Amino acid sequence: MISYHTTQIQGLSIFYREAGQPDRPTLLLFHGFPSASHMFRDLMPQLEDHFHLIAPDYPGFGQSASPDRSQFAYTFDHLAEIMTAFMEKLDLTPAYLYVFDYGAPIGFRIATQHPDWIQGIISQNGNVYQEGLGPKWADRQDFWTQPTAEKRASYRTAFAPATIKGQYLTGTRPDTVSPDGYTLDIAYTQTPGYAERQLDLIFDYQNNIKLYPKFQAYLRAHQPQLLAVWGKNDPSFIYPGAEAFKRDDPNTEVDLLDAGHFALETHARTIAQLIIQYFNV
Repeated sequence: MISYHTTQIQGLSIFYREAGQPDRPTLLLFHGFPSASHMFRDLMPQLEDHFHLIAPDYPGFGQSASPDRSQFAYTFDHLAEIMTAFMEKLDLTPAYLYVFDYGAPIGFRIATQHPDWIQGIISQNGNVYQEGLGPKWADRQDFWTQPTAEKRASYRTAFAPATIKGQYLTGTRPDTVSPDGYTLDIAYTQTPGYAERQLDLIFDYQNNIKLYPKFQAYLRAHQPQLLAVWGKNDPSFIYPGAEAFKRDDPNTEVDLLDAGHFALETHARTIAQLIIQYFNV
């Protein structure tokens, strides 16, 4: 049974979902863009007999507080800081991490700063390698190198309804993806200030790529158990990014699924089974 909570972190209301008994190993579920913790709604029931599951919404996403960008810096460093404080307040360490999309640079920041907190990592289309960047990232490099107001405005297409729906459907078999997830994500784009805070994060994403060498050094130094389970048809984070983990961490298993970016929409049961088997929980 999933329960729903909020807690105060640095003056912000942070929403999270919880399932499983607290005496089981903790698994933190870090969502991606343009979604929130509801992306784990099918996975959590599959794992609640094996883990204590916690899935938060970051500030500016889902049901968590969304302060105006004039009062809150929407950077990945700042989101990782809030999630670190969240873990400390709820006494969630040590823990396994499930990182997806934006959750990867957030989770890997925490792992590099607190390696003793990390029992293992599941990376589901959560990239930390140049090899995993799809073609769209070349255009973003131009925006990062020579930013203009016009280029910034052009990235509003990243959270247009058709784009969000495409993120869910591209690379999946027809008629296998429920509309629930992308419909809710589209609804969240209509909340006040959504566009500007998300554009801030799109611009800041360049700093995640600059940290890839540091994330990879963490993997070489600590070699956590790592399950890279990937929707192999994802055009945003392509599957060579999954295979690259093996270069730095010999304790890596790679499983490529016939799915797109949001692989949990079609493969939640399969991913749960892979997690249970690999971590032997």
